[in-house]
Amino acid sequence: MKTRANSEVIIVDSGGANLGSLRFAFERLGARTAVSADGATIASAERVVLPGVGAAAHAMERLSSAGLTTVLRTLTQPVLGVCLGMQLLFDHSHEGPTRCLGIVPDSVLPLKSAPGRPVPHMGWNELTCLKADPLLESVADGEYAYFVHSYAAQVSEHSLASTDYGFAMSAIVRSGNFWGTQFHPERSSTTGERILQNFLKL
Repeated sequence: MKTRANSEVIIVDSGGANLGSLRFAFERLGARTAVSADGATIASAERVVLPGVGAAAHAMERLSSAGLTTVLRTLTQPVLGVCLGMQLLFDHSHEGPTRCLGIVPDSVLPLKSAPGRPVPHMGWNELTCLKADPLLESVADGEYAYFVHSYAAQVSEHSLASTDYGFAMSAIVRSGNFWGTQFHPERSSTTGERILQNFLKL
């Protein structure tokens, strides 16, 4: 289903391996996309996506060397952080440890392995909706999303949805015009497609 044809989405070139799949997912919904590490291009975009795969320290170094940390912190349009991109929205990650963008006032913690719960957490997990939000329109409790991660944020006042992996952790967060999904919406079938579609409506 196409939504808001010609909507522009700039995907921040953070070096992640999911750039192509994110572009394809948005373009299937009718959005115009581009990948950029140019601060002026990102600042003037209609919507911005901050992806991420890998280590927080490396991603923050890449953003800093490109002069993007201040740009990202001061964006006023809708911004969506995906997977590591969501974690970079927080104050701090225990991976490293690493100082992140400081948009969500909390920390990202390492997952602890246990029988039946290996780390990294890879696979489909159930979502529990905690608050109504435009990003969650038509997304119901019990729908599944696809996760790949070794770090997570605890549930807080900024959590819109949670999931359980031995403890309740944030699956979707929001702080002002910044949203984040710990899972990969571009790999989460119809549930992820609805979330990306809702992002294009914000």
